[in-house]
Amino acid sequence: MAAASPLPLVVAEPLVARQGELLRGTLPAGSRLLAIDAVPVTLTANGHYMLGIDRDATGSRRLTWVTPDGRSASRTLIISEGTWDIDRLPARLVNQNPTAAPNPAWEALRKAETDAIKAARAETTPWPFWQTPFQWPATGRISGVFGSQRIYGKVAAAFHAGLDIAAPHGTIVKAPIPGIVRLASDGPFSLEGNIIILDHGQGLHSAFLHLSRILVKQGDIVAQGQEIGRIGTTGRSTGPHLHWGMTWHGVKVDPQPLLPPMPPRIDQAGR
Repeated sequence: MAAASPLPLVVAEPLVARQGELLRGTLPAGSRLLAIDAVPVTLTANGHYMLGIDRDATGSRRLTWVTPDGRSASRTLIISEGTWDIDRLPARLVNQNPTAAPNPAWEALRKAETDAIKAARAETTPWPFWQTPFQWPATGRISGVFGSQRIYGKVAAAFHAGLDIAAPHGTIVKAPIPGIVRLASDGPFSLEGNIIILDHGQGLHSAFLHLSRILVKQGDIVAQGQEIGRIGTTGRSTGPHLHWGMTWHGVKVDPQPLLPPMPPRIDQAGR
């Protein structure tokens, strides 16, 4: 007589994540075939996984996997809605925006820049650097938070997709966790300015914008805490600050909940 098929396992307690969250969790080691709404998700050998929740995602998702003993398992992921700030910026930036009117030369330049950013984020190492506890890349005043609705004068724009840290020109920027440098452009780009993109593994990338100096090159493997650049105001910027954006397979997520309390500022500009 054939053995009965393993019974499915449903985890009744729902998992809750907020909009814009990088959710990190653990399944029993030996679990396999993790998916969210049937889309495969990388699961490390020790059962760790991460999921990026879009800032505008709503409703719920279904997580499924196969347990170490061969049963199919599922759990509901409920997405809680965030409350977003309104970020008003000077009206003069509207006039400085090259997208305000047709500009073929700028559009060609911008396409090359965005293509370079997409290519950098398309490269992803299987090494799970993202399991390292995060540290602040710089210390200073938080001048912009993830998810804010940006308004230039009276013109609504896309939401702010990163964390802004204001500090003096030349302040040191360090890698918050290890990574591989996928882009180190001191062109600068028209909007991002001097930009670095780090690959933290398995689809997670950090972008550091508006830098005054870049201290790494493409292909470098950087350690946590390694100096990678200096704060500046290159590109489209109203003053010296670091914009730190994170994406998980292209989904924009908020770095701030991953961080401990900010330590006292000790790095000085130019040191």
